[in-house]
Amino acid sequence: MNIFRILGDVSHLLAMIILLVKMWTSKSCAGISGKSQILFTLVFTTRYLDLFTTFISLYNTVMKVIFLLCAYVTVYMIYVKFQKTFDREHDSFRLEFLLVPVTGLSFLENHSFTPLEILWTFSIYLESVAILPQLFMISKTGEAETITTHYLFFLGLYRALYLANWIWRYHTENFYDQIAVVSGVVQTIFYCDFFYLYVTKVLKGKKLSLPMPV
Repeated sequence: MNIFRILGDVSHLLAMIILLVKMWTSKSCAGISGKSQILFTLVFTTRYLDLFTTFISLYNTVMKVIFLLCAYVTVYMIYVKFQKTFDREHDSFRLEFLLVPVTGLSFLENHSFTPLEILWTFSIYLESVAILPQLFMISKTGEAETITTHYLFFLGLYRALYLANWIWRYHTENFYDQIAVVSGVVQTIFYCDFFYLYVTKVLKGKKLSLPMPV
């Protein structure tokens, strides 16, 4: 454990809470990609199967359970409780374009060819691209609500802090996980353009808007 890992976990948790509070207070899931949330739920489900096999620490267990609960509650709120406000028209990213290559890659490139390890690897690869349906949805609508941009910012910050965590662990523990690091770099790259717009627009009180696709 180090400060970057802890801050990364806090940022990640804050992003999920922001999203849940946004939906609960507005009674709406407008502007939120249900497909991205399904992917994140699949990420947590396949990654945290070790809850049934390995105890690492109380902190680790509690955080995993919280992330799982938040993910499933989010999906429930989008597809059940506030389904009438769900924008199915713009949430149209084809999930098979992500799931098929990620599944194949997890079988080809992993640490060991065991069920739990393949599922963990699958979750790492999938998390790196799980935000794409949300970014695709924003590109189709041309704008995003301020609260949604705050959610995306803290989600991206979580990944950036985890990169710092891996760098720190490499220098202090000589630990390096190529699968996690490369996937984390890919995921952070997807947020770079958004970070620029967040700083130049949202933090100045402007609404984040993007050019509409032709």
